[in-house]
Parts: sequence; C-alpha cells; structure tokens
Amino acid sequence: MFEQLRFANDFLRRFETGYARWAQALCAPFQESLGKIEREERGLKLLREWLSPEQLAQYDANNYFDVIGSHTRKRYRIYHGIAANVLEFDNAGRRHAGWCFVPDAHLVAGDVMLAQKIVLETDERGALTVARKFL
Repeated sequence: MFEQLRFANDFLRRFETGYARWAQALCAPFQESLGKIEREERGLKLLREWLSPEQLAQYDANNYFDVIGSHTRKRYRIYHGIAANVLEFDNAGRRHAGWCFVPDAHLVAGDVMLAQKIVLETDERGALTVARKFL
C-alpha cells in the first residue's frame, strides 16, 4: 500500500511539474506582449509629459510634432516611429530632407521620439553628425 502511495505521489508531482511548464510556455508570449504594451505606454506617457502644449496638440491631431533646431533654427518634424521618422523643412514649409538617427539601444517609439526631440533642441549639430540623410 505504501509503495502505491509513493508511486501516485511521484506521478502527481511529475504531472504538476509538467503542467506548470506547459502553462508557462503557453502564457509566456502573452506576458511578453503585455510587457511590450506596458513599455510602449510608459514611453508615450513620458514623451507627452515633455512636449510643449503646442507640440502635444500637434501630436494628438497628426501623430507628429515639430521642433526647432538649437543651432540653425530649422524646423524638424518628428513622426511617430523609431527610425527614418524625422523630416527637415525649409523656410517656405517644403520638405527639404529626411534624417534617420536613433539612440544606441532598443527603445520603444515614445522614448526614441523624446530622445530625438531633446537632441535636436539642445545639440542639433551633434545629432546631424551621426544621422543618415535620406530623400
């Protein structure tokens, strides 16, 4: 009788362990997605806190906002995204060039756009030195 109980106990332990691994494997992609969604939300929240009222209204209406370069006073438009999302405009409001520059890390869109905003407003020349021009 004791031997049968030990066998049943071992069987249940193996079953629980296997079930727990199976449940973890099944839930992992959903937990990963939730983590990414939370990071995206935090990045956008931080970006919105740093935007001026005009930039925030522009972003809410159009999914982009404009910044003025710290050295040349040129106007740049930062679109929602993580790469190739910065356009430069001339004095007549025509698109002049596109710029691609991102932080040296894997960040969500809100964090990338905030970094682009800050660097263009404080060190435009430094940003354009490492940026890739397109258009």
